[in-house]
Amino acid sequence: MTVALPVPDAEGIYTFPDDLLRAHQEWTDHLVKRHRSHDHHVIELMAPHDGRPYFIERRHPSGRPVLAIEPHHDDFALSASGTFLAHPRRLTVATVFTRSTSVHPALEDAYTTEAAVSDLRNREGAAALAPLGANRVLLGHKDADPPYRPYSPDRLEQITDELREVVDAHPDAELLAPAAVTRHPDHLLVHEAAVRLGCRWFWEDLAFWSTYALAGCDQRLFRARTGPTMATELVDITDVILDKTTVLRMHGSQMHPARKMYRPIRHAWATAADLPAGTGTYTERFYRTESP
Repeated sequence: MTVALPVPDAEGIYTFPDDLLRAHQEWTDHLVKRHRSHDHHVIELMAPHDGRPYFIERRHPSGRPVLAIEPHHDDFALSASGTFLAHPRRLTVATVFTRSTSVHPALEDAYTTEAAVSDLRNREGAAALAPLGANRVLLGHKDADPPYRPYSPDRLEQITDELREVVDAHPDAELLAPAAVTRHPDHLLVHEAAVRLGCRWFWEDLAFWSTYALAGCDQRLFRARTGPTMATELVDITDVILDKTTVLRMHGSQMHPARKMYRPIRHAWATAADLPAGTGTYTERFYRTESP
């Protein structure tokens, strides 16, 4: 089945979400029919907050395994899931900061404790990774609270040591981590820990999309911090953009779906401007460092 993908309007923020909702609903209806006909390649996912069912094709990983190190439960799903939907790899995701009190303001009365919020975020992370058949490792640290302050050297050392044990348990895996195109201390810490562990492949983290994608200040800080060692790598995710929308509805089940899926997919369209292709292209951006 072919579904007409939305093309963002010239203004960039008004009609695009509605067009994407329509295209995603058409794709979902198609997958529902396949699931009802006992097509075992289509699996059912339940949004953790409201229990709403969604459908997606199960991926069949192959090739060299990947160990992705993410700061929070949503970072891999936001930033790199389209690439792994398009090119499935044997995947393990290690999440560093798995305890949180951060929940959508409208749901603060429903999730009133750290344990309740952390459980929801954990279930969202599990649902988002289910189509990829990913294994999960949870380190159990508490995320940073605003106002954000620099992480301490001691905490960096502790988390690096814990991640080293995870890396040692996956000796054949290629490492993937956030590029930390952001000022958030959790992202900066995980990036630095990954660099210390020999990671040379990084995703452009979108959890704080609004702080750097619309303004150049964080991009300039990123380039100043990394220098000329980061080579840009773009991956076309056009063919899986509707499945990525489903993944985003899993990881952001507590949020209004249009809001949660709009930001990273809109950014994926804007990023595609770097490609020589014509209209209708979505991409995710990664960086690789030069070999030491």
